[in-house]
Amino acid sequence: MFTGLVVELGTVAALKLSSSGAKLSVSAPEVSKGVVLGGSVSVNGACLTVTAINGQTLEFDISAETLRSTSLGGLKPGDRVNLEPALRAQDSLGGHIVSGHVDVVGSIRSKTRAGDAWKVEIKASAGFVGLLVQKGSVTVDGISLTVVDLLEDAFTVVIIPHTARNTTIGFKEPPSPVNLEADIIGKYVARFLERMQPGQRKSGITMESLRDFGFIS
Repeated sequence: MFTGLVVELGTVAALKLSSSGAKLSVSAPEVSKGVVLGGSVSVNGACLTVTAINGQTLEFDISAETLRSTSLGGLKPGDRVNLEPALRAQDSLGGHIVSGHVDVVGSIRSKTRAGDAWKVEIKASAGFVGLLVQKGSVTVDGISLTVVDLLEDAFTVVIIPHTARNTTIGFKEPPSPVNLEADIIGKYVARFLERMQPGQRKSGITMESLRDFGFIS
């Protein structure tokens, strides 16, 4: 479990692909100080298990399924990645509850200046966008962000200077891929509504359906 607050920008040392998956090595001077063998680390939003610690370099085994469902397979030596160690019981929940299980891979459609900040439009499937609500939380490459606008096949977020300086979204440009995870509460509500209306396929949650089922007044 994570919070979506990136602790460090790590650097990819190596990615070795095989028929069964991949082995990823990441230089992480800060995160490596506190992790243990077998511990979990969010790498660009994907929860990975630490399989080796070599000084300041962490190694992870990536399954074929994770390669299919995330953008990790496209990493190259020298690429920067967002890192966050697993949440501990005594830690502050400063972002939102993040599982590290990527739902879909989206892409940056546009990035425009908004004063000192950046407004970023992210293309995603309609099914994923249907899980989002305005002012709700979304995870983009492991970063906890607030949804600003909802479109049919995209959503927007605003990136403050601190986030731009300390995460990959500050230097990623269109059409870079990004790992996306919807708020887990929204996914449970969507599943509940699907079970309450058998035979009816829902593309997402609407304010009307939430009112109908008593989630909001």
